[in-house]
Amino acid sequence: MRAAFEEIYDNYHHDLYQFLIYLVKDQYLAEDLIQEVYIKVLNSYQTFKGESSQKTWIFSIARHVAIDHFRKQKRKRNKIMEFFDWNEKGDLIKDDHAIPEEIAVLNDEMRIVYDCLDRCSFDQKSVIILRYIQSFSIQETADALGWSVSKVKTTQHRAMKVLKQKLNESNREEESNIES
Repeated sequence: MRAAFEEIYDNYHHDLYQFLIYLVKDQYLAEDLIQEVYIKVLNSYQTFKGESSQKTWIFSIARHVAIDHFRKQKRKRNKIMEFFDWNEKGDLIKDDHAIPEEIAVLNDEMRIVYDCLDRCSFDQKSVIILRYIQSFSIQETADALGWSVSKVKTTQHRAMKVLKQKLNESNREEESNIES
């Protein structure tokens, strides 16, 4: 088991970590979530049937860990929202997540692309990250997400359309700011 885990870690750690950073946009949170992924991998490795590649199985686990995290955050946020009296006057505190270190060093164009990617739906974002950043094939992406190949193709097409639209909007905003 130890040898299998070391092989998984050596082969996929960097890509898994990068995948989670793109999903959650927080280095420390990605580190916590990747530990959860490894715990789930260790606990369920005996049940891995090999129907898909080890790579897609692990990325599927990582995606589900991220989804679970977002669900927990939403429940917490809802409880907090119920706690406060939002009719009171005063400034609300805006919580902007820190940008991961890797994103901070990217050039301006890549930051714009990343910001636009963040405006896509979670499924669209997952497909774009797996296909274009992690270089998964369509079949590997389908296996990792538990989808059909046609759903991956459709989601990818729609994601690229939305991403292009968001990039065009961002460019128009930038041009109007330069003119002002």
